Amino acid sequence: MLIVYLIIAVLAVLLLLVLIAVVKTVLTPAKKSEWRPVPDPEREQLYAQKLSEMIRCETVSYKDVDRREKFLEFHRLLEILFPLVHSKLEKTEIDGNLLYFWKGKSSEKPLVLMSHQDVVPAEGEWIHGPFSGDIADGKVWGRGSGDIKCNVMGFFQAVEELIAEGYEPDQDVYLSSSCTEEVGGDGCPKLVNELKRRGVRPYLVCDEGGAIVESPLKGMDGYYAMVGILEKGMGNLKLSAKSNGGHSSTPSKNSPIARLSKFVCDFEKHQPMAIEFEPEVKEMFKKLSAYGPFHYRLLFGNLWLFAPLLKKLLPAISPDAAALLRTTVAFTMQTGSEASNVIPQEATLTVNLRYIPHQGLEASNAVISEMAKKYDVDVEVLSAYDAMPPVNTGSDAYHLVESVIGEVFPGLPVCPYVMTGGTDARFYQEICDACIRFGPVTYSPDQMISMHGLNENIDCSSLTGAVDFYKTVIRYNT
Repeated sequence: MLIVYLIIAVLAVLLLLVLIAVVKTVLTPAKKSEWRPVPDPEREQLYAQKLSEMIRCETVSYKDVDRREKFLEFHRLLEILFPLVHSKLEKTEIDGNLLYFWKGKSSEKPLVLMSHQDVVPAEGEWIHGPFSGDIADGKVWGRGSGDIKCNVMGFFQAVEELIAEGYEPDQDVYLSSSCTEEVGGDGCPKLVNELKRRGVRPYLVCDEGGAIVESPLKGMDGYYAMVGILEKGMGNLKLSAKSNGGHSSTPSKNSPIARLSKFVCDFEKHQPMAIEFEPEVKEMFKKLSAYGPFHYRLLFGNLWLFAPLLKKLLPAISPDAAALLRTTVAFTMQTGSEASNVIPQEATLTVNLRYIPHQGLEASNAVISEMAKKYDVDVEVLSAYDAMPPVNTGSDAYHLVESVIGEVFPGLPVCPYVMTGGTDARFYQEICDACIRFGPVTYSPDQMISMHGLNENIDCSSLTGAVDFYKTVIRYNT
């Protein structure tokens, strides 16, 4: 009988807590994203044409392939498109990577605006050729339009216009652009080393990552500035299973491929990575929930109550949500025998991990290694780096970006965001405490998917805001 009373008491408490959350949600008015792109046909056409020419100059990067000459061709195009930048700023080229220096009245708070020149390969059938740079249906089409030559065009054009206005920056400004970001190369580290050699410690670095996203969660209307303040780490592990091999006509049990397959099935079934709400993720959901429908405001606006439930639900219904809550594990490459009738003496499996702070590099790799023992599988770390330290959302640098967004895009909600992919900004964290991942261009859900995929494109109407954002950041950094 006592157990029954305890159960009734627990249920009563839970019901009371849910009632409190419901009342709190009902009494809190829903907010609305007010900002929409403002047409400016003349500027849109100018910027779209410049971006189009940049897309037509193909700058695909390949791992361990030297394409410096191709990037030098792109640099010559930049000289044509942005002549004032090249007459006023000091340019440094290092193996195809670019660094421009605009001397300010002070060197106390250097500003770095950055995005990469290189793009990924383009395969498949496109509506508009991947390197056509076509301007059609109010969009610029082609590889690099959204990832991320739009930003490169944006900050070059911003400086071009400021110079034309006779503006002199209060603080030193650097424009940084690597040509190896898409292959995880050493381009950006070379630029960072050059700044270290000069003794430069940036006050603010603004790179790609977050953006102005339309409907970031299903059921949410409008646009939201998703400002990247934390970047997950990344690791590549090689799992190896060995045997004596043999002929396929007399197969034995537990061959290398069978053991690796059992490992994968076991991992996918039990998913052992720890699920938690990072403080930055809590802050993101808190900000976004205020603009969502009632059930969003109830669940995400009351994580103090519903977090345990959401830890169970979110990873089951959304890969994107799962990536915000745990270290993700993807099985990407596999090798075995080179002949169809030969059992391999060794089979391998490549595993890509994206580390989250609450279960970082060492802890996540340990989970893989412990499970691998069960199937007599060896684990080798090919490459790995841990999650980056988060940007302090209470810092002056973050508030500067927040203020600029508020001026350039009035009515646009600003939400901190966790980067699940990788950026060059991580290399700058060695010399800068405020590496913010935010590209000031708009993306619809379809445009987000098109990056690294088919029919990549960007709205012409988003380019004016990008230029204005970079101009305003430079002016605000006093």
